[in-house]
Amino acid sequence: MLLAILTTVFGTLMALLPICNPLITVGVLPGLTAHLSEEERDRQVKRACYFMAGILTTFLLAGALIMDFFSISIPGLRIAGGMIVSFIGFRMLFPQENQSALTNAAEVEVHSKNDISFTPLAMPFLSGPGSIAVVISMSSGLHAQNDMPLLLGYASVVAGIALTAWISWLTLRASTPLYRILGENGINAVVRIMGFFLICIGVQFFINGVSNLLHDPAFMPQRR
Repeated sequence: MLLAILTTVFGTLMALLPICNPLITVGVLPGLTAHLSEEERDRQVKRACYFMAGILTTFLLAGALIMDFFSISIPGLRIAGGMIVSFIGFRMLFPQENQSALTNAAEVEVHSKNDISFTPLAMPFLSGPGSIAVVISMSSGLHAQNDMPLLLGYASVVAGIALTAWISWLTLRASTPLYRILGENGINAVVRIMGFFLICIGVQFFINGVSNLLHDPAFMPQRR
């Protein structure tokens, strides 16, 4: 039981951290918070991580309901989630020239307001479509496993989300020294490595979804 809990917690962390990837936010945070004091910036970062944990936990708890309401199958979700995660990974591994994290209109809006914790920090930077797809998939997976009680499984995933948010907070809080030490090239190199891992995760999601689909009697009737 303890092994199953630890596996779920750290599995959640390993699945979410490359997707949330706070190092991407480290690169844009100085520009987003240039008009804020250091104390206010730290407060915004902390609130953003709280919002991130809240968003992911909400989609985790509502995951099964969302899938039932829209009649989404587990294989379909895994295939779609794998495509999204792989696409994000490809964009990180092969960034386009002059690619901006925000559109011009959004950037002007961000620089004109003091509260940037929910948007764009929490969403879409820290908890975007990829991480939401992952937690919904985890929600459906919890209903299919028998290693531990369902409530304990949800609690373990929530603990993994909280651990991811905590690591993101530590990373963003140290954004200034990190940016000074790694520099633009160093951060880009780490982001590309994370992008490669994301592609691997997305492809594995896709493979698992196709495998589940091929073994689904409703999709592939078994021969007698």
